[in-house]
Amino acid sequence: VVGLLLPNQTLASTVFWQWLNQSHNACVNYANRNATKPSPTSKFIQGYLGAVISAVSIAVGLNVLIQRANKFTPATRLLIQRFVPFPAVASANICNVVLMRHTELEEGIDVLDNNGNIVGSSRIAAKHALLETALTRVVLPMPILVLPPVIMSILEKTSLLRSRPRMILPVQSLVCLAAFGLALPLAISLFPQMSEVST
Repeated sequence: VVGLLLPNQTLASTVFWQWLNQSHNACVNYANRNATKPSPTSKFIQGYLGAVISAVSIAVGLNVLIQRANKFTPATRLLIQRFVPFPAVASANICNVVLMRHTELEEGIDVLDNNGNIVGSSRIAAKHALLETALTRVVLPMPILVLPPVIMSILEKTSLLRSRPRMILPVQSLVCLAAFGLALPLAISLFPQMSEVST
């Protein structure tokens, strides 16, 4: 996250940080998938490639657009550039979830009764679960990728960070850590661990 939010990124650094972030997200999605039905490795690879390609394409595309926008001052351009990771990561997260768990939509997921006994398989429950997961994956990076740029743009104007530019990276890391600490529990608590659907 700190790497995604670094100012004045080159094309190579944008591609690298988006790739690294989506590699991590793909592993998280795979580890936390609904494992009631077997999923082929090809689906994981498909989801991973789709997420990386979408994240890199959106991030690079938005950065190129911002660089070519003549109406913005350099300071405004830098501030807008700091917000580029969010739409790239959010859309890639959706792509990753949908591609990785697409078989659930076709085959359904196991549904349980109140006692935890499997009573069947449901495509409606799968659609419900996939939608909740995708929404969580959009909300999760929001505070992490939106709050630090706002906070850092304010902190970088202080005399403390102006006189000590080497402190910017450690301060940004702490700001990102604090945002992560707040965002993760909030995003995970959006929906219950076990959801209910009407029969």
